Amino acid sequence: MIAARVHSRGMTLVELMASMAVGLILLLLAVALLGSTGAGYGRINGSIGSEREARGAISQLTSDLSGGCFHKKSILETSLSPRLGFLSLQPATAQTEARRIGDLCAIHYSIKDLMIGDQTVRCLMRGSRDSGETFNALRDDCVDSLFSERVDLDEPIAFGVISFLARPQTRDASGTWIDWQNHGELGPEVLRVKLVFARRELASKLKKSRDWDEVGGRDCRASKEIEVYETSIRFGNHANP
Repeated sequence: MIAARVHSRGMTLVELMASMAVGLILLLLAVALLGSTGAGYGRINGSIGSEREARGAISQLTSDLSGGCFHKKSILETSLSPRLGFLSLQPATAQTEARRIGDLCAIHYSIKDLMIGDQTVRCLMRGSRDSGETFNALRDDCVDSLFSERVDLDEPIAFGVISFLARPQTRDASGTWIDWQNHGELGPEVLRVKLVFARRELASKLKKSRDWDEVGGRDCRASKEIEVYETSIRFGNHANP
């Protein structure tokens, strides 16, 4: 009996190259998919960070403005300068023991560039002046001094803020919302607040103040690296103290 011969044939060079090409394509697709997933995760993470900063800032603004008391020297128009300055009723726990004589305090918001490490970060700052200082300023008719920058008292409440805007509004006789004009004894009914944040990946690229200024001049609606938050906040008291 003659045994049958079994022929085992290896891969040819062409087949080997074709297999390697297919494997390389699959590897590149996997890398692209992982990169896209990582970028998507980064965008989501950056959006969550911006939302957290915005929520904290809006919560503090709402608390301060809800106790607001209008004064003729209040700073409520921020279209020309990103600042707010107004009197507000604050609890005792929000004041220092030595400077507290009542509940009427002064609150000041502004935008400021801070150096954090080797990078410039644009922040929303909040300054609070206790009731003792506030009443002294009212007595001496120098309320505007309460809204100036104080390095020892002002603190950042939100980081990565590209811009800050608060439009004071009131209702006309027909109930339509219109821009408030600083005339008479009544303040605005609401402030239309707009906060624009740079997502984390964009904020990490902004090293100088001019970088933040340049980003602020862009059309924020067309950028995926920028988050915009808008809300109307009630201004608590319209009477002039």
